[in-house]
Amino acid sequence: MTLTKTALLFALTAMTSLAMAGDIKPFDQKDFDKLASEGKPVVLDISATWCPTCKQQKPIVDSLMQQPAYKDVTLMTIDFDTSKPTLKKYKVTMQSTLVAFKGAKEVGRSVGDTSPGGIEGLIKKTVN
Repeated sequence: MTLTKTALLFALTAMTSLAMAGDIKPFDQKDFDKLASEGKPVVLDISATWCPTCKQQKPIVDSLMQQPAYKDVTLMTIDFDTSKPTLKKYKVTMQSTLVAFKGAKEVGRSVGDTSPGGIEGLIKKTVN
C-alpha cells in the first residue's frame, strides 16, 4: 500500500472512531441548558488535579466515552477547585463525583466509584 493510501486509511479510521465517541468538553451552563432542554444525555464529571480517585476514574470514563453505545452522551468536566458556584448549584460536595442527566432530570450520581462496571452503569442510565 502506498504511503498516501495508508495515510488516507488512517485518517478515515480516526474520523470514524471520533464519530462513534461521546463528546467530552468543559462545563458551560449554556451548553448544559441547551442539551438538557433537548433531552440529551449528559454526565457531569467533577474532579481535581490533585485527587488520586479522580485519576483512577479518568481512564475508565474516557474509555467508556469512546464506546459507540455512548456516542450521544456529552461528558462535561468541572474543576472542583475553581467552580464553587456550579458545585453548589448541583449539590456537589466532593471531587470524584459523577452526576448523570437524561435531559434536565438527574438519573444518577456516584462519588468515588472507580469500578468500570459502576461507572458504566451510571452512564448507561442516561441513554436507557
